[in-house]
Amino acid sequence: MKTRHFAVLLAGTAIALAANPSFAADARVSRIEGGVSVVPSSGPSDRVDVTLHGEGIFHVVAHPRGAEVPAPNASLMAPSPPAPASYTVSETNGHVTVKAPLATVYVDLATGQVRFLDAAGKPVLTESGATVFQATTADGKPYVTVSQQFNRGTSEGLYGLGQHQQAVMDYNGKDVELAQHNMDIGVPFVVSTANYGLLWDNESITRFGNPAPYTLVGEQSALKVSSDGKPGFTAQYFLDGKEVLKRQEASIDYQYIEDQAKWPEAAKARTVAATGGQNTAGNAVQKQTVVWTGELQPDASGVHKFQLYGSSYYKVYADGKLVLDRWRQNWNPWYADFDLPMTSGKPVALRIEWEPNAGYMALLHSKPLPEADRHSVWFTSEVARGKDYWFVGGKDMDGVLAGYRQLTGKSEMMPKWVYGFWQSRQRYETADQLTGVVDRYRELGYPLDNIVLDWRYWTDDSWGSHKFDASRFPDPKAMVDAVHADNANIMISVWPKFYPTTDTYKELDAKGLVYKGNLRQGNKDWVGPGYANTFYDPYSPEGRRIFWRQVEERIGVLGFDAWWADASEPDMHSNTSIPKRIDAMGPTAIGPAAEFFNSYPLMNARAFFDGWRAFKPDVRPFLLTRSGFGGLQRYGSAVWSGDVATRWFDLHAQISAGVNTALSGLPNWTHDIGGFSVEDRFASKTPKPEDLDEWRELNLRWFQFGAFSPLFRSHGEYPLREIYEIAPEGSPMRASMVWYDKLRYRLMPYIYTLGADTYLKDGSIMRGLVMDFPDEPKSRSANDEFLFGKAFLVAPVATYKARERSVWFPGKGVTWYDFHSGKTYAGGASATVAAPAEQMPLFVRAGSIVPMGPVTQYVDEKPDAPLTLVVYTGADGAFSLYEDDGRSMQYKSGAWSRMQISYDDRTGTVTLGAREGKGYAGMPASRTVRVRWIAAGGSVAQEGPADAEVTWQGKPLRVKRPGK
Repeated sequence: MKTRHFAVLLAGTAIALAANPSFAADARVSRIEGGVSVVPSSGPSDRVDVTLHGEGIFHVVAHPRGAEVPAPNASLMAPSPPAPASYTVSETNGHVTVKAPLATVYVDLATGQVRFLDAAGKPVLTESGATVFQATTADGKPYVTVSQQFNRGTSEGLYGLGQHQQAVMDYNGKDVELAQHNMDIGVPFVVSTANYGLLWDNESITRFGNPAPYTLVGEQSALKVSSDGKPGFTAQYFLDGKEVLKRQEASIDYQYIEDQAKWPEAAKARTVAATGGQNTAGNAVQKQTVVWTGELQPDASGVHKFQLYGSSYYKVYADGKLVLDRWRQNWNPWYADFDLPMTSGKPVALRIEWEPNAGYMALLHSKPLPEADRHSVWFTSEVARGKDYWFVGGKDMDGVLAGYRQLTGKSEMMPKWVYGFWQSRQRYETADQLTGVVDRYRELGYPLDNIVLDWRYWTDDSWGSHKFDASRFPDPKAMVDAVHADNANIMISVWPKFYPTTDTYKELDAKGLVYKGNLRQGNKDWVGPGYANTFYDPYSPEGRRIFWRQVEERIGVLGFDAWWADASEPDMHSNTSIPKRIDAMGPTAIGPAAEFFNSYPLMNARAFFDGWRAFKPDVRPFLLTRSGFGGLQRYGSAVWSGDVATRWFDLHAQISAGVNTALSGLPNWTHDIGGFSVEDRFASKTPKPEDLDEWRELNLRWFQFGAFSPLFRSHGEYPLREIYEIAPEGSPMRASMVWYDKLRYRLMPYIYTLGADTYLKDGSIMRGLVMDFPDEPKSRSANDEFLFGKAFLVAPVATYKARERSVWFPGKGVTWYDFHSGKTYAGGASATVAAPAEQMPLFVRAGSIVPMGPVTQYVDEKPDAPLTLVVYTGADGAFSLYEDDGRSMQYKSGAWSRMQISYDDRTGTVTLGAREGKGYAGMPASRTVRVRWIAAGGSVAQEGPADAEVTWQGKPLRVKRPGK
């Protein structure tokens, strides 16, 4: 249980402090396990508990003064915090101090305010002002909302917070709502360039930044709007270009399904979305257009923040300037942010053009904050039992992430095959389709490690039964065996969703382990005629056990290798409001849905992890889940970015989304290459030539980025995404995709070491530039490039027809090699580099040692293959090559091998250290090791001869560069 149990004090410890000569006896301070409990003389909290965990992790819990709230519960994100290291407690100048090896905390005895210092005594995190508690309720029980600001007026870089889709790298000055959604993953953890992390321990909807939620522009907002001298927007509705209605509207609010009732009768139409693009009953499809115009009337000067929640095609103009031009699929609208600097009393003309096509739209606003408030660390949660957060100190950002995983759980090691190439489709409709794809990859010699069976392998009326449709999958085990015979793996989609007609639902329901809100609301899904459905309750240990047993008995026994947890937000019914979502997803076994809104994906992942460990205890579990939460990494899980759209902006947004996911402590992340949901112009059976060209280039650029993402995975709606389907035979596009696929496998010794080190060294695969260059402003904010491990600088291209791009090369004094040409660039400066369509800008840091292997068809095809060490000269370097059996859990007991490699640039000498580790089953007794030294103009873009070759038998060796 958490140490947030306010009323529990260890027997006798209330007077133990007085025995410390540096600590004055004070009835307001008591000793508790690992720290102190303070009763402030004033302020919003009647008790503040501070405890140490490890050497630099502090837990702060404050009880709202006089409030009757439920008793504290165990933390879901940090259920097993480390024991405290040695620490001292003292009292001086009205503060109680707890000093640990890596950090120190001060608690003000008068107010209960808390501040933290690093190991050198430098202040890094300070509560700014009093905590704000406000009474609220959830399921009729008393709770509080809680808000706490830190570091008011800070200039530090702030990262993490999960995965978001706004193309933002540094969140200082930004507003982020943490509320699980299809493409948005909320993790209430932020890591700072001041070398600390803050885990805000709350599972409810939480806001980072402005504590006030955004409100509709118009009558509900502080920002008024008028048009033609009248309040509100002028709204013009068109059908096939002809105006059918013009009226004043107080706000733009078609945000949720229930808001569609506001749609004017005169503007209703048979849209493409409503008819599936078909003309039925003699009624032609009509094109809808809506145009809103109005003048925004600011009453405050400063930067006004806006969110346009929308789908389909829309454009936003401010004073005639285009500020947004987006498209989203209609069943999955999302927010697009834009800022407008505005002056009080000076109106701004706004124009919004929209093609609804049965879509959604709302315009929301947040008024300016004072600059010091805008630039702060500020968390606000809607439902809480008190204030609860963890401070994680570290020597650098890597150290902070290591401390975070010490607190929330190690990142379980993935099976090696997970880092190979995955092929997927929405969806393989038959067993023959699926096995045929694997056969075709093997026939063509394109490397592949995983094929994915997406949803709807069941009969349409039996979702959640875990039974296959026998007409399409007559022998699922034979399908699995065929994939395995082709030396590939197979993953299957399993939702936490059930139709009430299934026997699986009935078993869970008999135990009270399914939610009833979605059924009570009468919501039906989108399959066939639509079916009533709901989700199970993973907060119940019995619920998790029953759910997994059902999966194991009907799917697990067939030999599937991994699990795909779709809709794990949970997404019970798309496009419903937050209150309706809350009503549909609870109450949970441990409390109200509103209190635990964000943690469903964590508990659902635990069901798979615990179940698999019992089912196959020596096989590494693997789960791909669409949503995540703090601590997910301990459940053998990766996340992906959801059903993103096939647009260039969405490709761009994936870069910062992936980096900040990694900086949230979740190292294994992926995305749908090419985007999941496809614009009609791309999905046409007979696309226009210009649209086909753009579609192919978008997918090629996305594929290049995917090859340097933690997990390399192609998936999406039609058009088909297989390499041989999407890229014409003999085309430069096909050649480029195959080259990047093969490059991924050549780099597998490097990539698998990065993957293993996420567990063994608490490392990261995808790294923000800020992690290695935190003092450079451009490295802090760069949102279109990243580091892949410490060696590679990756600069994806996310602009159509771009054939060059500007690249920021971090690190003054660092030399960067162009991977393709060997041209060198000096760090600490930007340069425009070539970016032909078939080639993504890619660079390697001088001093890097990159282990590479041959092209293989799957990751463990040639375990004894020669190893090539590519040494980029110009600086000293080191690398620690890791190998194991790739599948078992034996790595936890030392069954692995490491080769420590170092390079001395002055002498040109590469040193191979003695083997570390106990070794593993199937480990080659010796390895052929080839060395290639790269100087300016050199490249390993293509395989080539080595400069030196030795045989390593686990004993130290030195290899000297020829000519040195």
